[in-house]
Amino acid sequence: MEAIAKTIDSYRDLIVDTLDYIWKNPETGYREWKTNKYMAETFKKLGYDIVEAGDIPGFYTVIDTGRPGPEILILGELDSLLCKTHPDADPETGAVHCCGHAAQCAALVGIAAALKNPEILDRLSGRIRLCAVPAEELIEIGYRSELKTQGKIRYFGGKPEFLYRGYFDGVDLAFMVHTTSGEDFAVNAGCVGCVAKKVMYKGTSAHAGGSPWNGCNALYAANLGLSGINAIRETFKEPDIIRVHPIITQGGTAVNAIPETICIESYVRGSSFEAIRSANDKVNRALCGGALAIGANVDIQDIPGYAPLHNDKNLVNAAAEALQKIFPDMELKQSDGIGSGSTDMGDLSCIMPVMHPHAPGAKGTSHGDNYYIENPDLACLGSAKWQVALAVLLLENGGKRAKEIIDAYEPLFASAKDYLAYLDSFDYTGDRISYNEDGTANVRLKKTK
Repeated sequence: MEAIAKTIDSYRDLIVDTLDYIWKNPETGYREWKTNKYMAETFKKLGYDIVEAGDIPGFYTVIDTGRPGPEILILGELDSLLCKTHPDADPETGAVHCCGHAAQCAALVGIAAALKNPEILDRLSGRIRLCAVPAEELIEIGYRSELKTQGKIRYFGGKPEFLYRGYFDGVDLAFMVHTTSGEDFAVNAGCVGCVAKKVMYKGTSAHAGGSPWNGCNALYAANLGLSGINAIRETFKEPDIIRVHPIITQGGTAVNAIPETICIESYVRGSSFEAIRSANDKVNRALCGGALAIGANVDIQDIPGYAPLHNDKNLVNAAAEALQKIFPDMELKQSDGIGSGSTDMGDLSCIMPVMHPHAPGAKGTSHGDNYYIENPDLACLGSAKWQVALAVLLLENGGKRAKEIIDAYEPLFASAKDYLAYLDSFDYTGDRISYNEDGTANVRLKKTK
């Protein structure tokens, strides 16, 4: 483990420069072209051949030890969030890395540098795939809807998109490390999944002062729909960890015109696929109720989001051992709790053993305007050391430990194809109400077979 620490420390300037560049050039999902170029050029300078996605940001490289064994995947996320009130937010876009992904990319560079050291790599068997992946933060749903319509993407999250494209074919096990503002290296049992929603209320425009009776106010319909969601919150069961948090992205165009189009984006999160489906049906009923109340219509686009994440316990145990080897004075803080955030690492956990823990080194509130990387030696270098130590533990001795973890894992789905087919079952778009001449109406709350 001494070779790991020394090698990564020798690349400190490169790692911190990567953090600084990406922090100063934040880009949201599927727009990370500057970030992708910087990371790709850095990997090439380290001597790697990379496979770029090309039409979207992101790339991967495969390190083959030349000895048979499993293949592990280590990831770093390219995208930023939006938080216009953050002091370091891009003045034009509002983008900022108040999510910690800049530190992930810097750590990934450190991992890549360390794995060029024969003293480390020669101990290992199998293959290591390093991947810079786009679009983890599930935001700008309208923009991603356009990309999907144009045929540029199939899925809104970078990991399911890469899974769909075959970029993870052959991978047996995956992990990545996020940053946290706590003081500990930590991991919990997992986190919730989600369905993304784009909702468009459709009314009729009219003069707001002169003849409002000739219009149908889409904003009022939306207000009723949102009030309906709030009215059903107490029907959500605590173990299901349901979270629904809509925002209005288009609220009218002129104060003297009845709003004819109102757009909303939201998630429905939950701890299981079953809980997500049940809650989403209730949310759609509330949204449709708002439209029915005043005779408007509503186009609800239910978009496959992310699967609930289940951190593999055997992999967590290996990570705890690796942390002690690289940092003897530290212990991995473990919790059986389920986080109420979502990540597309959950999608990978449906088909392979996965772990998504946290490294300290950040300060402030995640996704907030006071978040930044306070200690890059922990958030970036420390994270890289831990991940390389884990890779060594998994792939030394012919990959014995990795094989044990893989053999013990019971995936929810037999293959990536099976999982993506199930994910597609959440995809349902269109007007939900049909008004009939006899005064009745038909409502479609969900996709039927």
